[in-house]
Amino acid sequence: MLSIPLAAALIKPRIGMMVVISTLLGYLLAGGSIWDWQLVIFTLVGTALSCSGASTLNNYLERDVDSLMRRTCGRPLPKGKVAPADALSFGIILVLSGVVMLAWLVNLLTGFLALLTCFLYVLVYTPLKRKTWLNTIIGAIPGAIPPLGGWAAATDSLGMGVWILFLIMFLWQHPHFYAIAWMYREDYARGGFKMLPVVEPDGRSTFRQIVLFSVALILVSLLPALYGSQGLIYTLGALIGGGLTLYYGLILRKSASEFDARSLMRATLLYFPILLVCVILESAV
Repeated sequence: MLSIPLAAALIKPRIGMMVVISTLLGYLLAGGSIWDWQLVIFTLVGTALSCSGASTLNNYLERDVDSLMRRTCGRPLPKGKVAPADALSFGIILVLSGVVMLAWLVNLLTGFLALLTCFLYVLVYTPLKRKTWLNTIIGAIPGAIPPLGGWAAATDSLGMGVWILFLIMFLWQHPHFYAIAWMYREDYARGGFKMLPVVEPDGRSTFRQIVLFSVALILVSLLPALYGSQGLIYTLGALIGGGLTLYYGLILRKSASEFDARSLMRATLLYFPILLVCVILESAV
């Protein structure tokens, strides 16, 4: 049986936290009640379980490559602290537990979306990282599905508004992950990952995409306000979050420094918490 510290290292809790936040955002934007505690808890716990399982399976599949990179060589699998078979079974149990909880206690659509996310992340995105730099674009698809799960939990359907939310999440991932890829480009090269900064080391394509996707993020994030589903508080939050992302993206484009890449990554991490707080405040006004 895995100890709590080893299990925590396998499930990548920081990724799980962002997934839970984006799922709750989707739930609230769909008009779901924050006071429906059972539905909220089942949705978020089921999502967290399936996401944790997908991260564990990602660790399992990349255990050999992780041993080659400085930032990942200390993980439980490369260090031999967890047997691969134990990680595999743990990941499968988590995924199935989360999907079954969502399908049984929330609705079938939410459970299906969680299963689809895990499939695309583990069996499509993970192997693509060693084949093409387009892995970031393709990987942004499963990364953008969790808000759909939150929306489906509230409505048992996927309305027009949810696709705007999907696009927001899809666009946001590019400046976020390109910043990380730039910070760890040498590590990724050692591991054989075809990240954009590895394929084109001068960074021009990476920085150009960061800026373009940041601008697109600001424009698309204003659509809920333009269509009347959100008001001034949401609009301010979207402008602040998107503006910070673009600002630090432009700084990184000039400096190409790892320090500014880290600043951009931190700015992107603030984006969805800012948006979530604004949506909650909007609903309370």
